[in-house]
Amino acid sequence: MDYVVQKYGGSSVATPAKIRGVAERVRRTRSLCDGVVVVVSAMGDTTDELIDLAHQLTQDPPAREMDQLLSTGEVITAPLLAMALCAAGCEAVSLTGPQAGVRASSAHRRARILNIVPERIVAELERGRVVVVAGFQGQTEEFDIATLGRGGSDTTAVALAVTLQADHCEIYTDVRGVFSCDPRLVPEAHPIAEISYEEMLEFAAVGAKVMHPRAVEIGEAYDMPIWVRSSFDEAPGTIITRHPRLEDRQKVRGIAHETDVAKVTLLRVPDRPGIAAGIFGPLADNHINVDVILQNVGHDGTTDLSFTLAETDMRQAEPLVKAIATAVGAGGYEATADIAKVSVVGTGMLNTPGIAATMFRTLADAGINIELISTSEIRITCIIRRADVIAAVQALHRAYQLDEL
Repeated sequence: MDYVVQKYGGSSVATPAKIRGVAERVRRTRSLCDGVVVVVSAMGDTTDELIDLAHQLTQDPPAREMDQLLSTGEVITAPLLAMALCAAGCEAVSLTGPQAGVRASSAHRRARILNIVPERIVAELERGRVVVVAGFQGQTEEFDIATLGRGGSDTTAVALAVTLQADHCEIYTDVRGVFSCDPRLVPEAHPIAEISYEEMLEFAAVGAKVMHPRAVEIGEAYDMPIWVRSSFDEAPGTIITRHPRLEDRQKVRGIAHETDVAKVTLLRVPDRPGIAAGIFGPLADNHINVDVILQNVGHDGTTDLSFTLAETDMRQAEPLVKAIATAVGAGGYEATADIAKVSVVGTGMLNTPGIAATMFRTLADAGINIELISTSEIRITCIIRRADVIAAVQALHRAYQLDEL
């Protein structure tokens, strides 16, 4: 069967008028294929409002109860869109994540999809209905609701597309695809017509909010083409695929930045085997992702070790870091959140001399100090002061001549 999976983000369904617009787009799509599955996010800023509501009651809400609370946002959107579709003459049915067969791990607030049992979805599609699924959520073995973390509706959509063997997955948002950098910071930023999974993964991992990294990982693993488009116009958007069109293209595809960053430095850590495992093991056990890691040159048998993580994880991480510092015999720790990441990304960077030098020279010329550096084959990331991030993005976009494409 020729199925299409579409996902609409919170800005696309923020008001009844926008929901009616989405319904019309879905109705047109349904007329061109055998069936449509639509994954929706919570309306507008609903998720942030629910988080704020919880924190008015307690600064440390239980993760399970937060999942029960936050999952309601998508559960509201799905039936509203189904109603709009029915009103437009397109038969539809809404399903929660568990009703859609999404089975998830029990890591509340950051669960992973373990499996999708799509029988209910397939049965509804065979009845000719559009199936509207509440994204961002699944059911654990204990029959609890678990949410998939920020951007989890992207993951739901791509996983459903793979499970249903859809022709492709369409991610609708409030921007016209993947841009060379954030167009709110650089008006000259341009949409990228095609991008590889590898490049998109790097963009997403270092701050580009258009796609969730786990969604791209699933797309790459199962070779599922992903279109990123605006829900407010008919622009072609960006296709994320394994083999973009061969072209003589810019080596650097774009600039990404992230401000949800904190840095932890463990001081005077004993320089002996097993220390790194003793530090990062407990963080991993508590589902805290660590990004850039730097270990200084040791002196007198000790060394300082720095790493970055999401600022939103600091509340959970800091008690762990304190315990870790004591357990490994460190001389204490320092934590700061006044930092950001800025990155250049592109597969064309591999074996291209001068890419890194241009980045470092550009930041230096702008008077921006680099605190940490992390690299991969297709990415260079610098940790800088948060106050400098806008100037850094603008300067790098000019330096790599991305505004001239």
